[in-house]
Amino acid sequence: MLLEVIIHEVLILALIFIISWFFLTNRRYRYLYIIYKTLPRDLTALVRFGRLKYQLKTWVDSGMTIPKVFRTHVARHPNRVAFHFEDTYWTFQEIEDFSNRVANYFIKEGYQKGDSIALLLENRIEYVGIWLGLAKAGIITALVNTNLVSLPLLHCITVSHCKAAIYGSDYVDAIDGIRDKLQGMKLYEFITKDDVKAKDSDIDLKKELQNQPKSCPIERMDESNAKDKLIYIFTSGTTGMPKAAIIPHCRFMYGSLSLYCMSNLNDSDVFYNPLPLYHSAGGIVGVGQCFLFGLTVLIRRKFSASNFWKDCYKYKCTATNYIGETCRYILAAHNKDEPVPKHKVTKMVGNGLRAEIWEEFQRTFNVKQIFEFYGSTEGNANLINIDNTIGAVGFVPPLAPSSVYPVALIKCDDETKQPLRNKEGFCIRCGLGEPGLLVGKIDAKKSINQFAGYVDQKETNRKILQNVFSHGDSFFNTGDVLMKDELGYFYFVDRTGDTYRWKGENVSTTEVERVVSEIVGLKDCVAYGVEVPKHEGKAGMLAIVDADDKLDKEALVEQLKTHLPSYAIPLFLRITRSVPMTGTFKVKKNELRKEGFSEVTGDEVYFLDMKSGKYVPVAQICDKLREGTLKL
Repeated sequence: MLLEVIIHEVLILALIFIISWFFLTNRRYRYLYIIYKTLPRDLTALVRFGRLKYQLKTWVDSGMTIPKVFRTHVARHPNRVAFHFEDTYWTFQEIEDFSNRVANYFIKEGYQKGDSIALLLENRIEYVGIWLGLAKAGIITALVNTNLVSLPLLHCITVSHCKAAIYGSDYVDAIDGIRDKLQGMKLYEFITKDDVKAKDSDIDLKKELQNQPKSCPIERMDESNAKDKLIYIFTSGTTGMPKAAIIPHCRFMYGSLSLYCMSNLNDSDVFYNPLPLYHSAGGIVGVGQCFLFGLTVLIRRKFSASNFWKDCYKYKCTATNYIGETCRYILAAHNKDEPVPKHKVTKMVGNGLRAEIWEEFQRTFNVKQIFEFYGSTEGNANLINIDNTIGAVGFVPPLAPSSVYPVALIKCDDETKQPLRNKEGFCIRCGLGEPGLLVGKIDAKKSINQFAGYVDQKETNRKILQNVFSHGDSFFNTGDVLMKDELGYFYFVDRTGDTYRWKGENVSTTEVERVVSEIVGLKDCVAYGVEVPKHEGKAGMLAIVDADDKLDKEALVEQLKTHLPSYAIPLFLRITRSVPMTGTFKVKKNELRKEGFSEVTGDEVYFLDMKSGKYVPVAQICDKLREGTLKL
């Protein structure tokens, strides 16, 4: 008996020794710490992600589309408010009736399933009603950025092969600027002002819709399924001119569903959507909460920092979306001596919130949860932060196998940002805390891992990496550099390529350079983004070679205003004798970026003064720029 007790105790001690040895050598004890820190988060995410996958699979397998799902909510509560806009609102039944009129009219006009029509219209309820109606007819709507003019606007309409364009009264001048290049394309003007009449040469769409039947075109609607194209959203990506990203019904579902499930929204929430409807944040994440889940959504014509909380209080909003810039504007507009505005918002969903203001913003306005996410309109490498970890854009459980959610960080060249490969030809995974390119595995059989690409197949091919970790695999290259810590949290580091972000918009440097070269006639120019203290993103800077001092800066400003959207006009101008080049005659943009606007020697640097509309010497306001006190 005593011997058995001794043997039993020896075995227990041996087991304790083995377990202790396992975890206390080679830093394995960190596994215990990681499990302790991440298990509650990961279990919560697992439940929500499982709900997401189940619902998405159910919709896709049953052939559901956005219009079909929307009609289930119309049947359930036809008189519930679907959208608020200024002092008006539309019920679910009213959206259904309006979109049916749109569908019936364009079917009568002869448009077929798969045709595309451009939409250039301000934020308003009719905006979503128009593209929902076109979707019922199987027509793809190209959601054109309303800031675009001239060549960029023409490019977006033509690259998406549009057979017609619908534009609001506010954009007559923009359409007139390219009318002669649209080659007889059918144009529909949607009147948005009482004192305006449609141009004689175009069709008055609002008038035409008044006499259309409200019956749903079921036969045409049933021809579509979840994998068919729904809309095009334009993205600058990381290089070149804007690209028409293909958004199938299932992609729209995934974009809306992921935020709905992961942020734990429910159909009693009222969602405030102050973002542009031509972007995925406003047009998919925001609008999708109404179309797919039956929430009431508030649309605002333009974002207003001073009215943000007033709107939320007035309409009893409980959740809202944001981009990083909007949070800074809201914080700056708040007088710290005044009480916190009343509101019922407990959840904010968005991306780009700076870590430096995160805690202050959340504390000041008493917002319980910030759901910061990372994602691109067309990409499959999407992440979300569900536990208020400051600065993180999302996470993947660190101890989970890569097959659970196949995204990875791979090493890239510091200068070119191109993936590095080992002697076997495969990409190299980054270590913890090491910046790298974020990539997502493409699996055409899974809606979550699909990459539908762009209308231009060449642009699609440029975003796909082949043979990344094994022969035959394919990954979507986000073009963004992130880093990951041991708890699985991801942190955004920088964008690669010739694109920078300013005022919530992606700016293609190639687009700016093209306008300056082709329209202004200055061949030797380089556009890039530079950091400005206390401002999100990067401001545009244009370096121009002007060895003979012949540049007319005032004429340059006028041309830029005519041919570029306001956010893409470079704030800084650098007059130089030459630009730094590599041995293979490539511009050293990294060198120019590092010098920014304040570390330049030998060249003249100017700043675009908004009041005068002229480029003035940056030396006059350099201190204000460094201190972040100058309003940009």
